[in-house]
Formats: sequence, structure tokens, C-alpha cells
Amino acid sequence: MTQISIGTAWEETLAFVKREGTLLFPVALVFLALPAVVLQLLAPDELRTAGMVEEATNAPQLPPGFLFAMLVVLLISMIGILAVNALALRPGISVAEALQLALKRMPVLMGAAILLILGFLGVLLILSIVGGGLSAAMGMGPAMSLVILLATPIMLFVTVRLILLNAVIIDIPVGPKEAIRQGWQLTVGQFWRLLAFIIVLIMLMIVIQLVSRSLFGIAGTLIGGTTLATLLAGLAVAVVNAVLQVYYLVMTCRIYRQLTS
Repeated sequence: MTQISIGTAWEETLAFVKREGTLLFPVALVFLALPAVVLQLLAPDELRTAGMVEEATNAPQLPPGFLFAMLVVLLISMIGILAVNALALRPGISVAEALQLALKRMPVLMGAAILLILGFLGVLLILSIVGGGLSAAMGMGPAMSLVILLATPIMLFVTVRLILLNAVIIDIPVGPKEAIRQGWQLTVGQFWRLLAFIIVLIMLMIVIQLVSRSLFGIAGTLIGGTTLATLLAGLAVAVVNAVLQVYYLVMTCRIYRQLTS
């Protein structure tokens, strides 16, 4: 069994991004950052305030037009993610060729996403049935807490094991089911290393986002008040997220190459 080296993958990622950044970052900014900024501008004013974040996550309360915009942004982001993977896995490919490949493989990614969602709903159904049986003895609150406690590690495990799914979809001409199978097979015995990588990445993203949001929020407040502060902070976070995603996606591609070489 091949054991991945996160350190080697990181060094290769830094070298690749330095060499191909002029291709990677424009794609990320156009397909990842810009749609997020546009979505923020389209959001109703009441959804932009910090106090409305929890309400905004409740889909029935969102305007239909905004829900449609969210779907469009999601699809555009999926194209961008696949295009960055194509650039990372096929050195020498042009941006146009990467986008063409991304569009060609989009149905596979969407199909895989649907299969995974259906599988997750099946797990939730089973856990809900178990929770319903336990609620009579434990009460509804404790039973639902137990269901969430059981569902969270399952979701985490599946997410980590399928971290290379996008790379598989771009690199191998297979369908959704086979892409999931191969992505799962590649990460056999790699869970803890990949989990550590994801934890470090999440911590880094949180710190960088907080710093960028604070700095640009303060600058916006000084220049134009609360509204400008919110817009500048959102723009900064969108750009930072796009840049971080480039490094993350290239990193997963380098890990993928280690496991397939």
C-alpha cells in the first residue's frame, strides 16, 4: 500500500502554483470568487447582517430568485473546481482546454453528488428511525442529539475518503458510480493523514478569513460606513477563499498522483 507524503505534496504544490499561477488564479477568481461576490450583492439586505446568518441558512425563508442564484453559483463553482483540477493534473493544458474538459465531466460530478446525497439521505433515514425508537425512552432532545452524534463521524469519514473524487473525475473517463468507487479505493489506509491535512487546512482558512474580514471591514467602515465595510469584507473573503482553494485543489491533485504513480 502506497503511503502518501503530505510534506512532499505541499512542496510540489508550492512549486506548481508558482509556475502555473498565471493560469490557476484567473480561473479561480472568475469561477470561484466572482460568483460569490455577485451572490452577496444579490442577497436581500436583511440576509447580509450577521444576526441573520442562521435564518439565511433556512432555505424556505430565502427568496426564490436568490435560491436560483445560489444554484447557478454552485454550478459555476463546480466548473471552476474541475478546471483547476484539469490544469493541475495535465501540465501544458490551456485554460480553454481545461474549461472544455470541466464542462465535459460536469455531468459525472453532478451524478456523483446526487448518488452521495441519496446515500446520505438513506443514512439519515435509518438514524431517524433509530432516533424515533429511542425518543420514547430518552425524550426527543437527547434522541436527536444522539442521531447527530452518530451522523457527524459518518459524514466526516466519507468526506475524507472521497477527497480525491474531483481528481478521479477529471483524470479517468468513468461514470459517477465508478468515480466514487475509485476515489474511495485510492484512500484506503490514508484516512488519518488526510484528516490531519484537512484539519490544518480548515484552521488556516479560518485564521486567514478572520484577518482579511477584519482588515477590510475596518477599512470599509472608515471609508464608507457599514454597507461598504460589509461589501469589502465579503469581497476579501471571496478572493481569499478562491486563492486557498487553488492551493487545496492542487494539493489534492499532487496526493492523487502519489497514489496513482
